[in-house]
Amino acid sequence: MRKQFAVDPKLDFTIERFIDAPVRLVWEALTKPEHLKEWYMPKAWGRVARAEMDVKPGGIFSIDIANAEGQEFPNLGCFLDVVPGERLVWTSMLFPGYRPAVFDDIPITAIVTMKNEGKGTRYVFTALHRSEADLETNRTSGWQEGTGIAVDQLVAHVTSMK
Repeated sequence: MRKQFAVDPKLDFTIERFIDAPVRLVWEALTKPEHLKEWYMPKAWGRVARAEMDVKPGGIFSIDIANAEGQEFPNLGCFLDVVPGERLVWTSMLFPGYRPAVFDDIPITAIVTMKNEGKGTRYVFTALHRSEADLETNRTSGWQEGTGIAVDQLVAHVTSMK
C-alpha cells in the first residue's frame, strides 16, 4: 500500500507538526501502548483505559477511551501498512485480520508519515473519510478538535522522551 494518495479537503483533514526529537522516538510513542496512554486522549476530556497494538499489516489497533465521567468507548481497527520509522496506516473500517467491521461510529482511515528533518521529525497525520457528511460530523462532534489536542500531546510527550 505504498501508493501516494491525494488529500481531498472535502473528505479529509491533515495535521502537520515538527517534533524536536528523532524519528525513532516518534515511532515508539506511536506504536507502544504505554506511550499511547500518555497522549492519545485529550487529558482534559478523559484517558486511555486500555490499549493493545500488534503493529503489522492485519494486526490489532485497539484503544478504549474513558471520558471524564468514566464511561468507556472502545475503538477497534486494523493496521493496513507499517513501514517502521516512516509510515503507519490503520482503519476502523476493518477489524484485526482484515475482518469487515460493524459499528455505529464514523469510520476513518488514518495515515501517519514521518521523516527526518534536521535533528527532528516532520510528522503528518491525515484522516480520510468516506463522505463530506462524515467529515462534517467529525468536525462538529469535537473529534477533529480532540485529534489536534492529542497531536499536541504527542509532540509534548515525545519531546519529554529525549
